[in-house]
Amino acid sequence: MKPFAYLRAGSVEEAVDAHAAHPGARYLGGGTNLIDLMKLEVERPPVLIDVSRLPLEGVRELPEGGLWAGATVRNSDLAAHPAVRDRYPALSEALLAGASGQLRNVATTGGNLLQRTRCPYFQDVTKPCNKREPGSGCGALEGVHRDHAVFGHSRHCVATHPSDMAVALAALDARVELYGTEGRRTVPVAEFHRLPGEHPERDTEIRPGELITGVVLPAATAGLPSAYRKARDRASYAFALASVAAVLEVADGVVRRAAIAFGGVAHRPWRARRAEEALVGAAPTEDAFEHAVDLELAAASPLRDNAFKVPLTRGLALDVLTRLAPRTASPA
Repeated sequence: MKPFAYLRAGSVEEAVDAHAAHPGARYLGGGTNLIDLMKLEVERPPVLIDVSRLPLEGVRELPEGGLWAGATVRNSDLAAHPAVRDRYPALSEALLAGASGQLRNVATTGGNLLQRTRCPYFQDVTKPCNKREPGSGCGALEGVHRDHAVFGHSRHCVATHPSDMAVALAALDARVELYGTEGRRTVPVAEFHRLPGEHPERDTEIRPGELITGVVLPAATAGLPSAYRKARDRASYAFALASVAAVLEVADGVVRRAAIAFGGVAHRPWRARRAEEALVGAAPTEDAFEHAVDLELAAASPLRDNAFKVPLTRGLALDVLTRLAPRTASPA
């Protein structure tokens, strides 16, 4: 490991100022991804700014009925919080599907959103990777890419984002709260992560030096039926080959709200906008679900060895939507 300096921030403002004063610095929360990348020499920050002790650890009710979860809330604590389990079950399910209990006890909300791809070409500094070294090429494109993207990829990068939590947050219309030298702002989770395009080295819409301070879960999706399901190569502690988070509201026999996000298939949580538009106003039937999901999957562009992800995602989406539909029935 390369030598680095360590600073412990006493406030959000102090952390941002320290980052501005040390080009190339990284914020350190749980460290479950960053420290691994430093050991691999993928990340070589000259300074680590410890933000784990900042007052961002709570989950609190918002006046309009939503929830705010601080950036340093541990994944285990967020998954177990009664308000999350009762009002945003897809988020709790997604968190519990990610990593091991030991990692969930350390990993933070902010760090989970900022974790980087687990593509082996990105993690191996002897291999070409445009995300790690722009202009070096994408080794996965013609190499081993069974686990890679079927949506939104480019000739520069076919990696996927590994977060389970982000997929649920995208379906729940959550927002990321940020603080930087220009002040505070929020960004929808569904738009926070970038598609690779010409610049795969830019993972997110975060501006230089900005710090994630929390996540806002809106009142609009609180209490609506939601669920998350994940397919992986082994029963636990594995990243998604494909996953689906969905929110479904039915009233008077028709779908009033549908929000669907796919994981493990793109550079970011993939909001299935075509499927959502097809479902709103339709009866929640098996035929309607199949039609909507197939519309979305028609836009997939699988690689040589990962076409199986398309029917896998289809099966997961239909299962989640079908299981949610009975919960939305209006009382007689």
